[in-house]
Amino acid sequence: MVERSRPELIRIGQVTAPHGVRGAVRVYPVTDFPERFTTLRRVLLGGPDRPAAVKFRGFVKNLVILEIEGVTDRNQAEKLRGVNLLVPRSEVYPLPEGYYYDFDIIGIDVVDTQGSFLGRVVEVDHNIPVHDVYVVETAPGKRYMVPAVRQFIKEVDLEAGRMVIDPIPGLLED
Repeated sequence: MVERSRPELIRIGQVTAPHGVRGAVRVYPVTDFPERFTTLRRVLLGGPDRPAAVKFRGFVKNLVILEIEGVTDRNQAEKLRGVNLLVPRSEVYPLPEGYYYDFDIIGIDVVDTQGSFLGRVVEVDHNIPVHDVYVVETAPGKRYMVPAVRQFIKEVDLEAGRMVIDPIPGLLED
């Protein structure tokens, strides 16, 4: 089973390649709010021990162009390829009520309306066009899917680490 952990550092992008010869980098955004890069001033490069000032230079297709403090040529930028850009949890954009970040949902316990433990969320599947699906594991290798809709999800309490669902007959069957 997946252990519940609430990460203190949140990935918002990943360096994909240098951009030009003066040290700028291309960043693939992994955030619901790519516009955050327009005002972003500091990031952590791969971990808490590598803070860096950044300057937004623009968007190119689905990528963000950033200058990173101390990176002044293409060779230095190349060394950052694959590095994750992180921010502290306190800098995560707030979501509207009833919406949750994957990193807050993964690892949460799932119970039915009578309080019986049903499993733990191990994944959030975004591949269904109409709504997300929570993948719940009841035992190693035994999983079921719960549509992330109000019909099934009755309560999410992040502080308690618990999601209450009201499953219809057949939802929890293989």
